[in-house]
Amino acid sequence: MKRLYLKIYLTIVVALLLVVLVAGAIWRFGKPPAFAEGFEVAGELVSAVLPPADAPATSQQAAVRQFAQRLNANIGLFDRNLQLVASYGDGPIPPPQPNRPGFMPGHGAWSIPLPDGRWIVAQGAERPHPAIGLVILLGGIALVIALCAFPVVRGLTRRLERLQTGVETLGAGDLTARVKVEGCDEVAGLAASFNRSAARIEELVNAHRLMLAHASHEIRTPLSRIRLGIEMLAEKNNLKYKAALSQDIAELDALVDDILMASRLDMIKALPQPEPVDLLALVAEEAAHYDDCVVDGEPVTVTADRRFLRHMIRNLLDNATRHGKPPVSVTVSRDGASALIDVCDGGNGIPDDERERVFVPFFRINGETKGSGLGMTLARGIARLHSGDAVVMPFSERGSCIRVTLPILPERQ
Repeated sequence: MKRLYLKIYLTIVVALLLVVLVAGAIWRFGKPPAFAEGFEVAGELVSAVLPPADAPATSQQAAVRQFAQRLNANIGLFDRNLQLVASYGDGPIPPPQPNRPGFMPGHGAWSIPLPDGRWIVAQGAERPHPAIGLVILLGGIALVIALCAFPVVRGLTRRLERLQTGVETLGAGDLTARVKVEGCDEVAGLAASFNRSAARIEELVNAHRLMLAHASHEIRTPLSRIRLGIEMLAEKNNLKYKAALSQDIAELDALVDDILMASRLDMIKALPQPEPVDLLALVAEEAAHYDDCVVDGEPVTVTADRRFLRHMIRNLLDNATRHGKPPVSVTVSRDGASALIDVCDGGNGIPDDERERVFVPFFRINGETKGSGLGMTLARGIARLHSGDAVVMPFSERGSCIRVTLPILPERQ
C-alpha cells in the first residue's frame, strides 16, 4: 500500500462494495412504508373475491382453488390464529409471519394480510430473493466503475512518478532533467513549474560556473603582476613599482567587488532598501569624480536602492571613460512613466552584432583587456532589479550611448 494509485483505487472499490452491502442489508432487513401500504391494498382486493371468514369450508376451498388456478401458484388461506383453512397446490404451504408481511425468504412465497385478520400465502416456483438481483446489479456497477477508474487513477499517479523521478534526477546533479507535461490539470501545472524551475537552476549554475572560470582567469592576471611587482620592488625599491603595485591591488579589489555584486544580484529578488532617489543629484555626485564628464537633464525621482544605483552609475561612467573617448555626457530625462539615464561618450560605438553581447559577463570587444568585463552586466542587472532595463543605443552623432530605463515614483508623476 505504498503506491498512491493503489490507495486511491482501493478506496473507490471499497466504497462501492460498502454501497452494495448497505443496499442489500436495507432490502433484506428493512421494509419501506410503501410496501406495507401495497400489501394492505392487495389484502383488500383479495378479500373481495374470497368468501367471508364464517363461510363454509367447502366454499372457501373452492374459492382458493379457483384463485390458485388463475395465478398458477400454490395458495394457502390461514385464519387469524394462523391455522390453515384451505389450500390448493402441490406442496405444503408455509405459515405466514405476522410481523413481516411480504416476501418470505427461504420459501419463495408471499404472505398478504386480509382486513378480517386472515392471511393468504401464495407460493410459486422457487425464485431468488429480489435482494440478490439488487446485489448483482450494484456489483456489476461497482465492477464497471472499478475497471474505468483504474486507468484514470493509474495515469494520474504515473505522471506523479515521472515527476518524482525528475526531481531525484535533478537532485542527483543532472541539471538537464525535465519531465513530460501531459494534460491541463494540477499535475500538469506542477510538471510545467518543475521544468521552469529546473531551467532556471541550470541557467544560474551555468552562469556561476562561467563566472567562476572567468573570475579565476581574471584574478590570476593581477596576482601575477602583484607577485612580479613585489619581486622588482624588493630588488630595486623603485617608487614606480610601488605605484604599479597599488594599481594592481586596486584593480583586484574592484574585480572582487564586482564578482560579489554579481552574485548578490542573482540571489535577491526585491530591493533591500527602497527609498525616493533624485537621479539627477545622484548622477551629479558620481560624475564629479571624473574629468571631462558633463551632466545635464531634469530632476526625476524614482523608488530605488541608493547604493545599487550609485554602483550602476559608477560602472557606466567607468565603462565610458575606460573604453570610450571624451567627452563623457550623462543626461537624465523622463519619458512618460519612465526615467531615462543616457551615458554617452565620443568613441566609435559598439557594433550592432555585439550590442547584446556586451552584457554577457566577462565579454570584451576586440580582445580589450581593460576592466573586469562585469560593468555592463552589473548595470543591466541593477536596472532590472528596479523593474527597468539597460540597452545599448544605436550609434549616432552622440557617439556610443548606454540607456538605462527606470520606473518613476508614482506619486511624483
